[in-house]
Amino acid sequence: MISALVFDFDGLILDTEISSYQSWQEIYTEYEQHLPLEKWAACIGSGLEAFDPHEYLELLTGHAIERDPLAERRLRRHLELIETQTVLPGVEQYIKDARRLNMKIAVASSSPRSWVIGHLTRLGLHEKFDAMKFGDEVTHRKPHPELYLSALDLLGVQPEQAIALEDSPNGVRAAQNAGIFCVAIPNPITGQLPLDHADLRLTSLAAMPLEQLVRQVANRQEV
Repeated sequence: MISALVFDFDGLILDTEISSYQSWQEIYTEYEQHLPLEKWAACIGSGLEAFDPHEYLELLTGHAIERDPLAERRLRRHLELIETQTVLPGVEQYIKDARRLNMKIAVASSSPRSWVIGHLTRLGLHEKFDAMKFGDEVTHRKPHPELYLSALDLLGVQPEQAIALEDSPNGVRAAQNAGIFCVAIPNPITGQLPLDHADLRLTSLAAMPLEQLVRQVANRQEV
């Protein structure tokens, strides 16, 4: 029986992916360089351990670039771009429906706790979740399954009892590596990346009611 939902955060609850990529692309343009999406994709859903855009910019320019001032300026621009963003379509309805169906809900994000909590608080969603696990609280980030397995432990459910909601290839792999059925809901950035490995793909959470999704997953598990 499906009894839990595990949400990714960046690009799934709040579209921080466009602004993150754009803010770095603007930095690259200042140095007359280009940041290819296929390079940036390595860190989407995973973190800068998978791809360091500062290091790559230095490689392209052939010289060292002072890291802290650049990072601070890039972050200010990133926050400026997302401060007016609201919750993505269908997210709040899924949370309400999960409560009505007595399902537990969690967040499993590769981002740091402070980043996710800050935005969830701004969006009025912080208190809605039963459990949360973040990238700065685990040894391995996505696509490693540790984040998802830790979230499941906090919820007290088994992988086959949960559905993961993700937007990125790395996130989908992490959920599946944990044995969880994973639905991909890509944003304009991750929609350009390969997501054929997802168990199901939706254009948004508003495209399918939660009850219908739960029935569909349960039917597949019975086959």
